[in-house]
Amino acid sequence: MTQPSFATHEVFNQSPPFEDVDLFALDRPLVDAVGTNGGRSAEKELSEFGRHWGSAAMAERGRVANENTPKLRAFDARGVRRDVVEFHPAYHELMAHSAHAGVHNSTWSAQGKPAGGAAEVVRAAKFYMAAQVETGHLCPITMTRASVAALAVQPELLATAMPVIATRSYDPSFAPWWTKRGMTLGMGMTEKQGGTDVRSNMTRAERDGDAYRVIGHKWFMSAPMCDAFLVLAQADAGLTCFFMPRFKPDGSVNAIHFQRLKDKLGNRSNASSEVEFENAYALRVGDEGKGIRTIIQMVQLTRQDCAIASAGLMRSGLAHALHHARHRSVFQKHLADQPLMQAVLSDMALHVEASIALVMRLCQSFDRAPDDASEAAYMRLLTPAIKYWTCKSAPGFLYEAMECLGGNGYVEEGILARHYRESPVNAIWEGSGNVMCLDVLRALSREADAAAAVLQRLVAETRGLSGAPDAAAFIGKAFRRPDSERVARLAVEKLALLAAAAALNKVSPRNAELFAATRLAGTHAGMYGAVDLANDDIKSLLLRALP
Repeated sequence: MTQPSFATHEVFNQSPPFEDVDLFALDRPLVDAVGTNGGRSAEKELSEFGRHWGSAAMAERGRVANENTPKLRAFDARGVRRDVVEFHPAYHELMAHSAHAGVHNSTWSAQGKPAGGAAEVVRAAKFYMAAQVETGHLCPITMTRASVAALAVQPELLATAMPVIATRSYDPSFAPWWTKRGMTLGMGMTEKQGGTDVRSNMTRAERDGDAYRVIGHKWFMSAPMCDAFLVLAQADAGLTCFFMPRFKPDGSVNAIHFQRLKDKLGNRSNASSEVEFENAYALRVGDEGKGIRTIIQMVQLTRQDCAIASAGLMRSGLAHALHHARHRSVFQKHLADQPLMQAVLSDMALHVEASIALVMRLCQSFDRAPDDASEAAYMRLLTPAIKYWTCKSAPGFLYEAMECLGGNGYVEEGILARHYRESPVNAIWEGSGNVMCLDVLRALSREADAAAAVLQRLVAETRGLSGAPDAAAFIGKAFRRPDSERVARLAVEKLALLAAAAALNKVSPRNAELFAATRLAGTHAGMYGAVDLANDDIKSLLLRALP
């Protein structure tokens, strides 16, 4: 007997999954930004990375790693303290794939020196694509990469650790770092009584021969299964940076006791912990009393990665929204052909295009800074400004992308709900918005001439773009005000927008003018799509975003 069909079970007018794609080749703004900033010779390597990370298998790993969150196992079955954090195998697979591609170390030589060339730009392109698939595991990846900059002030320690950091192997075993095929590093700065104000830290370090014993607590210490951490503690001469491994030199487990894992809004595949140090073994990094100066070398790089990851999250939101709109029909037309939806998507595409041009330009400054004083000044002034604008743009942008998918964007089966929950963390960690603005003001006060030269360079690079002269004049005037802190947010945002227009002008002059006209010449509306772009510009932006 023929079974009746159930029409309600028939699925139609739904977009297919956005997977098994080349995340590099499908992203024309990324391809052009990488090429403009020195990475053109790496296109084949990046396309291979893009196909791998754009696969359905990697998307599934990202989903599973977030649905199966880490678990703290403080004690073993016999009551022995172990302080182990268990992760789902999917998390370890993501870590292994990132490590194999050198996302955690490719900007350094085997000796811990800057790799040179376009290493920062190429590595950033990989980081940006990986962020579109799963962002949580990138926390230990970025901290491992950034830690080398801090360890460099203690050459003998770097020389010991670098051979293990420099491998492209991921070794999740709980064992002394010097016995492993590869290692990861984290950091711990924040305490209960002060997050941003690390000078209020109360954790103490007491000298014990050539090492120190650290007693205290950290309110946030991310990626607690790393093999070692850079932590700040008060020594006799003041706040100092320390290298604290999970195992002591004799092979016994170090006294790093995890109290609990944080229950976070997003970033759920990655563990973050509260931790207590009970005479934990540690080695000094840098001089006593110079802890902030030492660890800021690491923080500069983690802030760079916050901006790259935020740009990647927005790119993924745009790609999924545009892909859906091209397959979904409403009122007898595809969503992508509806004028209102075109206005929204093209405005979003313009924002992402400017964002990726800007972060790649920043990464080029990191590549060039060791040998070029003007690029070093650009890096120091613009890193906090770019982190501020890019990271704070992401949550609102991803909400808009979710809305493009309607209810399908809001449910947890899709990736956009996860992206949305993930997006606030980059603005909060490694210095909140206000801290970024204060850092820009600090850079201006300490290096006034160099900062003025950077601004003059941006003026030259945006010559002829709508609104650029007025924006530059406003920035200069605002930063000279005696009460500049009151207008710092507006001035820093204008600075980032001007820098974005300059970066995009090198990649796509036509789109740089569109960006300047809608962001610098006037106040951009609070909602995406509230701009008046010509049909040809809309079509061009959307084709560049996703062919």
